[in-house]
Amino acid sequence: MTALLEMKGVDSNYGQVEVLRDVTLDINEGEIVCLLGPNAAGKTTTLKTILGLVKPVKGQILFEGNRIDGLDTTEIVGRRITMVPEGRRLFARMTVRENLEIGAQLRDDKDGIAKDIERVFGLFPRLQERATQKAGSLSGGEQQMLAMGRALMAQPKVLLMDEPSMGLAPVLVEQVFDIIKEISEQGTTIFLVEQNASMALEIADRGYVLQTGEVVLADSAANLLNSKEVQEAYLGVS
Repeated sequence: MTALLEMKGVDSNYGQVEVLRDVTLDINEGEIVCLLGPNAAGKTTTLKTILGLVKPVKGQILFEGNRIDGLDTTEIVGRRITMVPEGRRLFARMTVRENLEIGAQLRDDKDGIAKDIERVFGLFPRLQERATQKAGSLSGGEQQMLAMGRALMAQPKVLLMDEPSMGLAPVLVEQVFDIIKEISEQGTTIFLVEQNASMALEIADRGYVLQTGEVVLADSAANLLNSKEVQEAYLGVS
């Protein structure tokens, strides 16, 4: 079976600084795959490299069997890979509904867009209640919901998520992970970068661990959850 998304021997740099080294990973259709690792391990750079925001200096990135490294970000998004960025990056002065419409800017199917706005409101009833409010006036949890909803408006085949639980109260973290699971069950493949290793591994099918830009572990989520190495490094188990 050909993976939906693959990185093969990818190196990425910021100027002269090497950030990713020989990263190889794959994500199959319908999976939730998580990427774990300490701060500055290269997790966000991995997502940015897939999306074309950082150009790899070596290796290949394939989507549906075709190379996408070398394409610009708009073309990659047009192929239906989208990202929920760390820190939300919403348009604070625009309303909830306007932010969702921006997520669909590469689409021209008005009926489909309206249907997807209803789908997002079904996933996030709080957003429907606040549809005419400015995004900047929402709570942190509501802003995260809006960032996820906006990404879904592009009808992604693969949804890249960068630290969706960051800065959220524990009760909201659970809610966000429940929604990620629901999005997956509705047919979207998810590649999840997350500091909350235990929550990520509980909903994921498989996981990779990145350290100083290199993949050091790759296994099923269940095996990683039970791995002594992962427990000591990320789950606070000694």
